[in-house]
Amino acid sequence: MAQMISTMPMLDAAPAASAIMAPKLQAAAAACLDAPPSGITVVSRQHVRPDAASAIGDLTLSVSDLPMLSCHYIQKGLFFPAPDLPMPSLVSLLLSSLSRALAVVPALAGRLVTLPDDRIVIRCNDAGVDFLHAVAPGLSLDDFLVPDADVPTKLTKDLFPMDRTVSYEGHRRPLTSFQVTVLGDGAVFIGIVANHAVVDGTSFWQFFNTWAAICRGESPKMPDFRRNFFGESTAVLRFPGGVGPSVTFDVDAPLRERVFHFSADAIRELKTIANRRPSGGQDAEVYGKMAHDPKNPQVLRGEISSFQSLCAQIWLAVTRARKRLAPDATTTFRMAVNCRHRLQPAISPVYFGNAIQSAVTLATVSELARSDLRWAAGKLNESLAAYGDGTIRRAAAAWQAAPRCFPLGNPDGAVITMGSSNRFPMYEGNDFGWGRPLAVRSGRANKFDGKMSAFPGRAGDGSVDIEVCLPPETMAALLRDAEFMQYVSCPSHLL
Repeated sequence: MAQMISTMPMLDAAPAASAIMAPKLQAAAAACLDAPPSGITVVSRQHVRPDAASAIGDLTLSVSDLPMLSCHYIQKGLFFPAPDLPMPSLVSLLLSSLSRALAVVPALAGRLVTLPDDRIVIRCNDAGVDFLHAVAPGLSLDDFLVPDADVPTKLTKDLFPMDRTVSYEGHRRPLTSFQVTVLGDGAVFIGIVANHAVVDGTSFWQFFNTWAAICRGESPKMPDFRRNFFGESTAVLRFPGGVGPSVTFDVDAPLRERVFHFSADAIRELKTIANRRPSGGQDAEVYGKMAHDPKNPQVLRGEISSFQSLCAQIWLAVTRARKRLAPDATTTFRMAVNCRHRLQPAISPVYFGNAIQSAVTLATVSELARSDLRWAAGKLNESLAAYGDGTIRRAAAAWQAAPRCFPLGNPDGAVITMGSSNRFPMYEGNDFGWGRPLAVRSGRANKFDGKMSAFPGRAGDGSVDIEVCLPPETMAALLRDAEFMQYVSCPSHLL
């Protein structure tokens, strides 16, 4: 096991932190004697500051940051096995390493500020973050990770603070908050809530890795805060009277949530099907003509990836499950695209901020109904292959000409929005010193009909977990779809 640090964090109570922390803990515990229905009770709340003063100053929100002001804070976290150290020592360890991690990434310890010219900046003023310690003595890991069942959202929502906080609120509230929940069987959940106008998924998991590396006594990668990858934008979003935006979807719409596991073998089979050429008949003749047409974009697309093949399968199945869609209705598959490596010149892979756009692929319900996996995967492949430097810069220019918040949601009931990434280091690099994570889970943030998130499989073998949010009737239809469910299995660590 890696050596873990033991220095004290920089708390509001410093320099006599140890003397003042005790009454704070007692007061918090007394205020939380009545546990919520979930059985998860917050027993202490600390305010943590970076252990070194920031020298960065203000960071202007970019054209990729500003649209996220109407989104909820990101809520993601990890379950861990029971640590082999007393709980007070664990909490002290996590607090001290968090204080050092915030010194590496001071943007997360700041606040949003609107300047007189309406530009919104991250003021790296070391204002600090909240750290909550919660307990759930009546719950165990088995209550959260149930094979072949919906995610118990009534439980998971209380693993995160700042539930459904809109990112604009970063003007008044911390830009990040943290909650460590200890279950009755000793398992630990570490949840992070981060302002979506400050971080995208890449930056979120970069910070998670940073905190874990410091906790286990290693040196983290240093982030890149430069804000000039689109040039100097003068576009602003104005919010008169300081009244910020609301989310653009109904947060109270009924949803079922499941995490579907796709094994490496299942994904390889989907990829093989997606890249298979027709063997005969009219389809083969048409394919042959297309293959020799230099103007045909499919000739230039290259191999369809494993993830594109999986997304195509999901697109087909969810469209079938949406029974109320008319045949001529247009379906939309939105996929979050990391722009860092797609821009020319490329952005640093450790750029800290939002560097994402949404790649859109369209098809009618009838087109998907009469087409196969190869066709749907080809459509997704073409959209993503075209998403290079020119497309990204045109999208940024169009936004600057008409700034607006990102319209997250599913207004016509025919949208799938794929977020997160199976390439994010959720298991890799997040050992805090007492073992690799056991599972990834998220809170209620930014969830609506058709919202999906991709997670890497814990085995690290190319398997993928897809978190799927759908209305109850659509989820029920999806679970009855044998063509879809034949590729779904239970991850080995849940058997």
